[in-house]
Amino acid sequence: MSPEVAAVLGRSQRETFGRTMSELADENPNVLVLDADLANSTKADIFAAAHPDRFLQMGIAEQNMVGVAAGLATQGFIPVVTTFACFAVYRALDQVRVLVAQPHLNVKVAGAYSGLLTGFTGKTHQAIDDLSVMRSMPGMVVIAPADEAETRAALRAAIEYEGPVYLRLTRDPGPLLFAGEETFEIGRARWLRHGADVTIFSTGQETTRVLDAAGILEGRGIRAAVVHVPTIKPLDAELIRRAARATRRIVSAEEHSVIGGLGAAVAEALGEAGGLPHLRLGIQDTWGESASNDDLLERHGLSVERLVESVEGFVDGSAAQANNRE
Repeated sequence: MSPEVAAVLGRSQRETFGRTMSELADENPNVLVLDADLANSTKADIFAAAHPDRFLQMGIAEQNMVGVAAGLATQGFIPVVTTFACFAVYRALDQVRVLVAQPHLNVKVAGAYSGLLTGFTGKTHQAIDDLSVMRSMPGMVVIAPADEAETRAALRAAIEYEGPVYLRLTRDPGPLLFAGEETFEIGRARWLRHGADVTIFSTGQETTRVLDAAGILEGRGIRAAVVHVPTIKPLDAELIRRAARATRRIVSAEEHSVIGGLGAAVAEALGEAGGLPHLRLGIQDTWGESASNDDLLERHGLSVERLVESVEGFVDGSAAQANNRE
């Protein structure tokens, strides 16, 4: 499969969340949504309008919200807690860890406004290490969909899965990559583009920028394979190893810290099978800041142009090293 980045924008992941949860509640009477006074931002208000009897407004009390969700799960409900990722992952971390993850309860955590691109909210609201926190918990499934279609399918898969799930959702609309597709399998990566010179692994909406960069690189004589990894945990280690071996050079790109996120997960999988040259692109052990989305992507090397520069330099440099060894 080799999709082109669509010119048309899909719905935002937050709007897709509200609409899809409403549809899932139509099908399953046990589905509930709990909100921490951010429904108009997370678009849980769409669910509230459709199912007011199954929408629980918990107020600005994220820790209590998770505790209530845990209790509901023990009674056979499927509670979905929704708030900004910075509050779900950090403020409610103790409750997520002890009340949900350790007893392996069937609670879904939807972290909205994740990553850098949350508008001018600044570093306090930018969840840039949420993947590393959540994937460290035993039994926690961690998903970062790329677009509207994958978000819809991932939400359905999360509801069908028995156990805790963290969904990393973004604020703004993004290009449609998987229009018309409703297939999603927890634990499966997707090989979107084949190439012989370098393999780029990405996750979430960063995959749209990676595909754009791969197209530019091809015009410059560098054939880049692209593997989209929507499930950070469980990781599709088999496909990752196969894709890495195909080019012997790998790059990971993520709108997340390079510590503990996708790049670290890929490095772990490949380190166990024998190391390869690996360039990790992402947020380099620093906090975010308040700026426009484009400026933040540029500053952290995640814009299309900066991706092209980094991959091109990496491929040229590793090729030169190989020639010197010969």
